[in-house]
Amino acid sequence: MTITTHAIRVLCVDDHPLMREGIAAVIRSTPDMELVAEAFNGREAIEQFRICRPDVTLMDLRLPDMSGVDAMIAIRREYVQARIVMLTTFDGDADIRRALEAGALGYLLKSMPRTELLDAIRKVHGGKRCVPPEVAGQLAQHFGQESLSRREIEVLEKIGQGNRNVDIAIMLFISEETVKGHVKHIMEKLGASDRTEAVAIGLRRGIIRL
Repeated sequence: MTITTHAIRVLCVDDHPLMREGIAAVIRSTPDMELVAEAFNGREAIEQFRICRPDVTLMDLRLPDMSGVDAMIAIRREYVQARIVMLTTFDGDADIRRALEAGALGYLLKSMPRTELLDAIRKVHGGKRCVPPEVAGQLAQHFGQESLSRREIEVLEKIGQGNRNVDIAIMLFISEETVKGHVKHIMEKLGASDRTEAVAIGLRRGIIRL
């Protein structure tokens, strides 16, 4: 009796042409995989998923029109069984946590060897979650730490944009004293000694984007 195996159908989403071409070349040279479509932004990713119904989607975290996480959420709203892997250069624990909580089955770094990428695609296709040790290490490093509230993230973003407390108060329709309280809590939670360090930590961990 002959068992027929079907190639794993892959959708690649990345706004950098060279990265897409590189991934395409890797997939096309792999006998048990097939590249069924490419997309350069979130809207196109959603549309291509509807058309092709890939087995596994490789999704960049940062796209021109929306985040890769938002694109994944939109896809999984229609196709709850969608198997999506975030493939990115960003290794901040907040980015990783946000993606996994939203339903990503994998979180891979673009610096990983091609063999590991292919193994990850196979694992995710088989329904397993794939989080490499270096990514899991980033999560573990901040495990148990208190997260910033939504308002604290807004304040930190405003600080990163160069705004003073009085400016932030006006923008967010709160008092300057309330802003000062948020700044104090932000620095305590992040272990920062000043506003500049808090912004640097927020950017590195993926808590904020400027």
